[in-house]
Amino acid sequence: MLPLVAMLMPNWMDPEYLLHWMGNWALWGTLLVVFIECGVLFPILPGDSLLFAVGLFIAQGSIDVPLWLACVLLTVAAFLGNVSGYYIGRALGTSLFRNPNARFLKPKYIEQTHEFFERFGPRALVMARFVPIVRTFITIVAGAGKMDPKKFFLWTGVGAVIWAPGITLLGHALGNVQFIHDHLESALILLVLVSLIPMVVEYVLARRRNRNNKSGDAPKHAAPKHVVGSD
Repeated sequence: MLPLVAMLMPNWMDPEYLLHWMGNWALWGTLLVVFIECGVLFPILPGDSLLFAVGLFIAQGSIDVPLWLACVLLTVAAFLGNVSGYYIGRALGTSLFRNPNARFLKPKYIEQTHEFFERFGPRALVMARFVPIVRTFITIVAGAGKMDPKKFFLWTGVGAVIWAPGITLLGHALGNVQFIHDHLESALILLVLVSLIPMVVEYVLARRRNRNNKSGDAPKHAAPKHVVGSD
């Protein structure tokens, strides 16, 4: 691990450490981590990097499971995690996020996620898969906002199919590249940074649109904002 990151990151955030620690149960342990991070109120887990590492370990033979089966199981875990978060949100709303000094359930997480949802609409369920913390709480917001279940299942299913197999297959494709193997920790950090690029691009474009609106370039009757569950 890069020196500074290694000092700051606990062992359970290091995918290499986790997979070696879980041994023969590596895939099943990964399924549990993915399920929890995708909706059970514990956002600080190595989702993207762990999927990548699983694909890489399968390519190297360290995890003796067919790639197709791993992708199917990881997709199901990601989908069910989001569904759990959705129904937690429907049952409890945002009542758990009232303490600003809480370690994980901070009110600002819900506020940021709600803004994310309003900006992107239902497709936020797909895009949020690639954004740590947001991918956990966006399902809570969808549930608390009473998003139509059928629409939620559709969009979160699309997100699960793109995210879990996509990153796992990428890790598998690069698993036998010696440079990646020798610099795995750096590659995992780069993966997380790259996954944030679409969000940064959209943010820049949104700021540019806002400037244009303020300068009078926007139409007189602006379209209404997206709300949870809108098309």
